Amino acid sequence: MLLDVRDLRVEFRTRDGVARAVNGVSYAVDAGETLAVLGESGSGKSVAAQAVMGILDTPPGRITGGEVLFRGRDLLRLKEERRRRIRGAEMAMIFQDALSALNPVLDVGSQLGEMFVVHRGMSRGQARARAVELMDRVGIPAARERAGDYPHQFSGGMRQRVMIAMALALEPALIIADEPTTALDVTVQAQVMELLARLRRELDMALILITHDLGVVAEAADRIAVMYAGRIVETAPVHAVHRAAAHPYTRALLDSVPRLDRKGRELYAIRGLPPNPLRVPPGCAFHPRCPVARDICRTDEPPLYEAGEGRRSACHFWRETLDG
Repeated sequence: MLLDVRDLRVEFRTRDGVARAVNGVSYAVDAGETLAVLGESGSGKSVAAQAVMGILDTPPGRITGGEVLFRGRDLLRLKEERRRRIRGAEMAMIFQDALSALNPVLDVGSQLGEMFVVHRGMSRGQARARAVELMDRVGIPAARERAGDYPHQFSGGMRQRVMIAMALALEPALIIADEPTTALDVTVQAQVMELLARLRRELDMALILITHDLGVVAEAADRIAVMYAGRIVETAPVHAVHRAAAHPYTRALLDSVPRLDRKGRELYAIRGLPPNPLRVPPGCAFHPRCPVARDICRTDEPPLYEAGEGRRSACHFWRETLDG
């Protein structure tokens, strides 16, 4: 097992109260595997990823429990200096807003080369040459000339390729991609995802893909973890989820995807909004929006039940949901 996250908990202390953004999240990723983490905005996907990477801004956010085992080491117990050496070299992250993540006053060649200077002890000249190689590897045309350009001189898709090159610089065993196709048009989205899939195969690295786009997941992932209100409510192999969901929230997400065989019909929308993390309802957090909620759903929080086919579901009535 490359990464094993166990009962991870993150909270934010605010003047209005304590927001439990991540509430007992557990998942595991093997080498060479792609795990997609789905959910609406505010479900805790990105916060959980930042906690795993050790880049959670504090205060007011803090990790209050759990374990993050990477190659058998609990990252939460390591000193910051040791975690800093792991970041980039063994695990890396691709952020959704490349323009904000990149330094606007340094050319991209310098930013890519810095990884080799800090982690590999290369000279500036050697690091620059490696940066050009990386830019060429991720499909940036005229890489040698473009290495001297600044982030604002690249298109959105090219900036995302620079971010991918930066994440791949030291060939880490794990990459976390936080909505890497956000704000890109459909053609560029497909190109970015194809690039990630190709590089994952070539380097045999694990990929955690954070997204709300089920279309992207169908093509790229091996397994899916669906998050809602800081919890994982369903995990399953990707083919099993697309065949039949075992949680009403997963089913609602699937029903919200436009389909050619439903041309002319009104697009389904999940009623209501995700709960405020300061005031998560008792019982199943999804029950105010769930079309099949019953009395027990309003009082008892469901555990993650074993639902067969390598699937787990946090629904008291997962059998009925799975049977449709």
